[in-house]
Amino acid sequence: MPPKSRTYQPGKVRAALAGQAAALRDTVDELCARPDAGDLLARPTRLGEWTVRELIAHLAVQIDWVPAHLDDPLEGRPPLDLLGWVAAVGTVAPLLDEQARAKAAAEFGGDPSSVAEAFREATARLAGTVAGAGAHDPGRRFEIRLGSMLLTDMLVTRLVETVVHADDLADATGLPAFPHDRQALAAVTRLLADALADRAPGGAVELRVPPYAVVQAVAGPRHTRGTPPNVVETDPLTWIRLATGRTGWADAVDAAAVSASGERSDLREYLPLLG
Repeated sequence: MPPKSRTYQPGKVRAALAGQAAALRDTVDELCARPDAGDLLARPTRLGEWTVRELIAHLAVQIDWVPAHLDDPLEGRPPLDLLGWVAAVGTVAPLLDEQARAKAAAEFGGDPSSVAEAFREATARLAGTVAGAGAHDPGRRFEIRLGSMLLTDMLVTRLVETVVHADDLADATGLPAFPHDRQALAAVTRLLADALADRAPGGAVELRVPPYAVVQAVAGPRHTRGTPPNVVETDPLTWIRLATGRTGWADAVDAAAVSASGERSDLREYLPLLG
């Protein structure tokens, strides 16, 4: 089990977020320049009733959230760490849906070129924020509905949003792969692996997500040497899809995207970790 106090280096987080947002900007530009862009924006996604247009609008909301609210006065909300955010963010899903639909109607309802321009503006504001002096203060806090977070932790949550939804965008638009920033993918993989250890504390199962994460979880004897009796191994994107409910456990195992050995290696009762 990893320590609950895992920290993320602020400089690496800022660089990863800038890189992931730039990759999203370039992808949205390319999609919106396609001859079939209008039809593409109307395609369904794996996110309920959202179309690609609403998914892009949601991404813009998440990318722009810190720039838009960085200077909001603090109200003294209770402290919230990253594992607490993973556990609680599903409770605000209706609000996030409302925000995405409002953003899509107000700023992303036009032709494909205007969608691309609005998205570029959001990523530019984020780039300016992460490069600014205010984002370099290690003690600075940022409040959201769920609580008060260190700003660096809040930026890690933006990595989760941009990595998870970039994968949703690739799935909806038929892209063969999304060019995720490596450090962004690493941070999200580690956070969601830690979230499993937090939800199911113990040492009976070792989860391996090479090359980024190894954690022990599930109540039972902790393994300390040799080959663990219960091992789950998968790649980063499959783990992220499992942890966020994009892929079911049985489907991933059947497709050989997950290797699970040992009588206690079935993790489906603990998934998804983040809705």
